[in-house]
Amino acid sequence: MLAERFRSTDEGATPCLVLLCKKPAHGHAKQRLAVTLGQDAALSIAQAMLACALEDLHQWPGARVIAPDHVQHLGWAQSIAGAAHCMAQPDGNLGERLNALDAQLRAWGHRQLLFIGSDCPALRPDDYLHVARRLQCADTVLLGARDGGVVLMASNRSWPDLTHLPWSTHRLASALTHLCRQAGHEVAIVGESFDVDHAQDLVPLAAALRDDERPARRRLRAVLGAPGIRRDE
Repeated sequence: MLAERFRSTDEGATPCLVLLCKKPAHGHAKQRLAVTLGQDAALSIAQAMLACALEDLHQWPGARVIAPDHVQHLGWAQSIAGAAHCMAQPDGNLGERLNALDAQLRAWGHRQLLFIGSDCPALRPDDYLHVARRLQCADTVLLGARDGGVVLMASNRSWPDLTHLPWSTHRLASALTHLCRQAGHEVAIVGESFDVDHAQDLVPLAAALRDDERPARRRLRAVLGAPGIRRDE
């Protein structure tokens, strides 16, 4: 579906899509969900959400990269990467890791880079297409999250130093926007979606997926409806 949408336009080059992810495992992924739902339920949801991100990655019509959070998980990443290139995230906080990945990929010749995580299954083809279109005339394009974070960040330019941003807080989007503008970027904010961190996020997720017929989204919808998965109303 993503490739079909991009083929229907002639809006310029397609950015390189970079998926940052963790290997789903007990005690390693979606631990804020695990506090409420338990480790088994959190793992099932993490696996299903990763499948949604991979669904988008595998359908992407441009260059693709999957970046696991530890070098020891490169073999696992290669087993699910398909045609995507695999490169491990370095040490450091999220800002430091993004800066390092961005620098390496630009050194390899990529000019437009679009970063996503594995916890935003509500992203739709139109979201990606809208970001790619705006990237033809803006330096940096952000898709915001309802909680004040970001679910997608793309740029034609190297990111400024992201080390000291308030990651995982409601101030992230505004701080990132301000930092990029301070560095001389023309920034476009192109709407809002949401990521999944807490049990209460599963309610809007189920609603967003209600009519989504993409295979991985249908499987995630089934996981959310399984016995033992409690959604806090």
